[in-house]
Amino acid sequence: MNMITALAAVCILAAVGYGGGQVEALRFVFGTALPYLGIVIFLGGLVYQVMRWSSSPVPFKIPTTSGQQRSLPWIKHSKLDSPFTTLGVIGRMLLEVLFFRSLFRNTKSELRDGPRLVYGEEKWLWLAAMAFHWTFLVVFLRHLRFFMEPTPACVVMLQNLDGFFQIGAPALLWTGVILLAALLYLLARRLFDSQVRYISLFTDYFALFLLLGLTISGLLMRYFTKVDIVSIKQLGVGLVTFSPVVPETIGPLFFVHLFMLTALIAYFPFSKLVHMPGVFLSPTRNLANNNRAKRHINPWNPEVKVHTYEEWEEEFHDKIVAAGLPLDKKE
Repeated sequence: MNMITALAAVCILAAVGYGGGQVEALRFVFGTALPYLGIVIFLGGLVYQVMRWSSSPVPFKIPTTSGQQRSLPWIKHSKLDSPFTTLGVIGRMLLEVLFFRSLFRNTKSELRDGPRLVYGEEKWLWLAAMAFHWTFLVVFLRHLRFFMEPTPACVVMLQNLDGFFQIGAPALLWTGVILLAALLYLLARRLFDSQVRYISLFTDYFALFLLLGLTISGLLMRYFTKVDIVSIKQLGVGLVTFSPVVPETIGPLFFVHLFMLTALIAYFPFSKLVHMPGVFLSPTRNLANNNRAKRHINPWNPEVKVHTYEEWEEEFHDKIVAAGLPLDKKE
């Protein structure tokens, strides 16, 4: 049910975007006003989330570890899995952000005949996640050519490397194909793995279908439907220079792509996709495991007005005497 509802929601978004591209009076709204609104929501939501996370108290050091903590000199210390210094934390964060090291080490469990619980590797999930994130980054960087004039040499070089094999015309860009394959695998995993399907929510399917819709519409425009690249770049440059213009030669399929991108941008700060900045603010990752060597004091601890025993005894002096209880303070 969650899957069908999410698919229906994305289809409605696609239909709204297509309709907005067909109606002349709405083209400016879908081409300029909504993208600007989406960016404002994205920035505001991201700042709100980061401020909320950064102001959360950390009363204890809770770094996630999977190796030997530093202790006695003759015991080998795991510098990355249980970092003792800031440099070790940086090293672990780099491996986590760039190569998803914790996901690489992830395992899955399965109950088989017997009954017996069997553990196995999840390397395909790690590979799909790596493929999705890295290709999405390359696709994002490639799209900078639509927003910058002249196009930076590094962006041109990146696109040439992406289409190195020069298959077909226009040249096949492998990141788009790999991105689609990775998203299809992640969707299939949610649909056909009973354990993952059981815990999947509407938001999980919605993000996947939204990314799939964005990818498929982009591939359709590049390989199957003629689009006016010059007009699209004119719109993109106009958006970033705050002089927006919507050329009449832009087809409705582009508005589907743009509207789904706008929805993704606005939805990003309030979804699980916001783990991108969140990983840097997680105390399980950004703290060193040096509890034995250095006392952790929560910097968010408020000043607490204490009520000492002496003050309590003086406040209830008469009642204590009437009850026949001993007093520390001698009269």
